[in-house]
Amino acid sequence: MENFSVIGIRDAIVAGELTAAEAVETCLATIAKKDGDIGAFLEVFEEDARKAADVIDAKKAAGEMLGRLAGVPIAIKDNILIKGQIASAGSKMLAEYHATYHATVIDRLLKEDAILIGRTNMDEFAMGSSTETSAYNKTRNPWDTQKIPGGSSGGSAAAVAAGMVPAALGTDTGGSIRQPAALCGVVGMKPTYGRVPRYGAVALASSLDQIGPIARTVEDVALILEVIEGADIHDATTVNFASSTVAELMEPSFAGMKIGVPKEYFLDSMDTDVKARVEEAIELMKAQGAEVKEISLPLTEYALPAYYIIQPAEASSNLARFDGMRYGTRAEGPLKESYRKGRSNGFGREVKRRIMLGNYILSAGYYDAYYKKALAVKTAIFNDLNDALKDVDVIVSPASPSVAWNIDEKFNDPIAMYLSDVYTVTANITGVPAISVPCGFAHDLPVGVQFMAGVGEDAKVLLAAAAYQHATDWETIAT
Repeated sequence: MENFSVIGIRDAIVAGELTAAEAVETCLATIAKKDGDIGAFLEVFEEDARKAADVIDAKKAAGEMLGRLAGVPIAIKDNILIKGQIASAGSKMLAEYHATYHATVIDRLLKEDAILIGRTNMDEFAMGSSTETSAYNKTRNPWDTQKIPGGSSGGSAAAVAAGMVPAALGTDTGGSIRQPAALCGVVGMKPTYGRVPRYGAVALASSLDQIGPIARTVEDVALILEVIEGADIHDATTVNFASSTVAELMEPSFAGMKIGVPKEYFLDSMDTDVKARVEEAIELMKAQGAEVKEISLPLTEYALPAYYIIQPAEASSNLARFDGMRYGTRAEGPLKESYRKGRSNGFGREVKRRIMLGNYILSAGYYDAYYKKALAVKTAIFNDLNDALKDVDVIVSPASPSVAWNIDEKFNDPIAMYLSDVYTVTANITGVPAISVPCGFAHDLPVGVQFMAGVGEDAKVLLAAAAYQHATDWETIAT
């Protein structure tokens, strides 16, 4: 497993140079060695993974056709359902919940012979930017275990960055794939809203959530996206967009590509070293043949406030079902007391904060003043972005205004925590595809550069990200 990539492992297994069992054992050994310090996994499916590997190796021995992810171990964020396994969404509320069915993305991974290696830690119900709100443990950044890995898909990003798995799935509601990918030095993509089915993912904010891949290379991310994308009868929001891109046939190049750089994204408040790395990345794109031009997204400043109205409002509605009667852990006592105790004990502080905020936003007299206005702002931001994309193929920006910060540094300051999403929420608000790719280091920690394109134009962000990654060697630097 010298080439610890999805495509490399798959090709070696198909060629008979590696067995699925060997791939699994390598991952399990690395997890056993490293995860005690990092805490990326909540549970490792050792026996199930070994059995799945044996099945794939038997198929290979019998001369049967292997799937496009043959024998590749993949980690799954704890809010994506795997039949028979716990899916706690990082919360005590679902500590004992065992999924009764597979999420659509899980069915699609298994159909292509992927191996599910375990479930990864996350911020509780995906509410957080640091993987510190998990009810179980705080995940640490593999580059410096005194730092956070980002969130809410911090466990998935840390597992890939530490070399424990070649790839993982996460969910992205406001940057929860891209921000931890940037802070951990790996590649993370939020596809166009509706490209990947959400059926079987524990909902946070239904109009914003999207499942996506995390890996070391853009080609690996593209391959996993090919497998999990496509319309689903169980999810009415899914769409069969034009094919994203075929990973093995990608010919990434900046020649003839027009790249927009929004002036509003380079704020005085961002870390100067992070800004320098992103500006160096843009200069490299120019040197590789891209046409780079400054653009304006004047409504950028309203994206974060709109997001933190829409997301808590939808979250409070989605989480109303967890009352201990239909879903969630039941508390003892009369009905009213059971409701109160169950939700009070089952939810953590950040989840309670957002539920209360969401209930206030949706309450009589405030719905029009807040939620309805936020939806109007969402439409205006979408139009703003579409206008900018008429003149460019992709938009480039930082993925995070800073590198990873110390554990507990922002935990008691929700405003500072929310500001870490300032560059990522626009893609969720507008539903467009976005990807973060490593672009160097600041303060000895990874920095990510983000690419965005129009709705359904996932291939454009993949090709731009791959072109940048091919011109650098950041993905080869191990933690």
